[in-house]
Amino acid sequence: MNFVEDLRWRGLIQDIMPGTEEELSKGMVSGYIGFDPTAESLHVGSLSQIFTLVRFQQAGHKPLALVGGATGMIGDPTGKSQERNLLSEEELAINLKGIQKQLEQFLDFNCGANSAEIVNNYDWFKSYSFLDFIRDAGKHITVNYMMAKDSVKKRLESEVGMSFTEFTYQLIQGFDFYHLWKEKNVKLQMGGSDQWGNIVTGTEFIRRKAQGQAFALTSPLIKKSDGTKFGKTEGGNIWLDSKRTSPYQFYQFWLNATDEDVKNYIKIFTFMTKAEVDALIEEHDKAPHLRVLQKALAEDITRRVHGDQALQTALKTTDFLFGNGSLEFLNSLSDEEVIGVFEGIAQFKVEKTAIESGIDIVSLLAEKTQIFPSKGEAKKMIQGGGVSINREKVANVETTINAGNLINNKFIVAQKGKKNYFLIIVE
Repeated sequence: MNFVEDLRWRGLIQDIMPGTEEELSKGMVSGYIGFDPTAESLHVGSLSQIFTLVRFQQAGHKPLALVGGATGMIGDPTGKSQERNLLSEEELAINLKGIQKQLEQFLDFNCGANSAEIVNNYDWFKSYSFLDFIRDAGKHITVNYMMAKDSVKKRLESEVGMSFTEFTYQLIQGFDFYHLWKEKNVKLQMGGSDQWGNIVTGTEFIRRKAQGQAFALTSPLIKKSDGTKFGKTEGGNIWLDSKRTSPYQFYQFWLNATDEDVKNYIKIFTFMTKAEVDALIEEHDKAPHLRVLQKALAEDITRRVHGDQALQTALKTTDFLFGNGSLEFLNSLSDEEVIGVFEGIAQFKVEKTAIESGIDIVSLLAEKTQIFPSKGEAKKMIQGGGVSINREKVANVETTINAGNLINNKFIVAQKGKKNYFLIIVE
């Protein structure tokens, strides 16, 4: 199966310029995708484009990832209702470094002729004067052509309008394609379907300025079956950086996908073959309650993004919180990782002196923390066998908690009922 056929069965072709498939069939082609450095980390929404570059490389072609050091200073107006705050050079430098590190995790930069490359458009724009740019680039694309783009029309029709800064974005992105076409023989630009207008501006620029030919391919924007935005939860974006989104939260995001969504996600976010995916879907449909697809997807992508050790921690955390797993795995984690495991779960801080001298369980749960609103309620649930400390049921209301109960010399895990967890941080 060739590159385009592979994308097609995965549902990853939205628009494709005539002649693209034929060009790719002739031999190795260099192609690129741009990544916007609006944050220090990419999020799960970027994975479909990262994986498109990986599939492109696996098909024998040469992938380039463009990090937009120059375009990041302007901000892409596509899909935005208002202009974004401009980032400083210092902020951009930090973001670019973080994104480059993440891209290097997925692509092969040492495999011969089709080794991946990372390029930064700031490198060719930093010494380009404004007058030179509008002479060399501006004269080849008409204002009529630029205003016909949906991203421009929508903003011009809105109350906010569009600044000249953002209006020039598509011309700068078009020049990027021309530069890479001229300097690195890049013939294909790929991206999300919202980028189609910007991408074809590049192919048009190459045609008008150099009488050259270039190609374009876009994939659909991923949405959940209920129409809401993919890659977000109530807590915000799901990031690739484990410091922003813990591997456990990352794993849970995929595990919680609906049956309808996961049948799409398994094609988009794994490298399983059609036969493997079809077999998993068939197995899943026989017993949907076992969540075969969700588990296969969550394990595959968590391992790919965070590594096997982080996956094992995520699995043990899941087993601990929702099954009968033990607390032992927490002993191998750093303090930050333990807190990450319990992110989203109520946390309370208690002075170490109170624990070292010993404290009765009722005072700990109802006074030092607010796990129970009153001592009476705490006593009632303890007597009913509904309270556990570090997965062990509290036998009676006279129990004393001391330093011997601390995990990693710092944490206590309290449980109220079967599913209500609380992390007590002792410091």
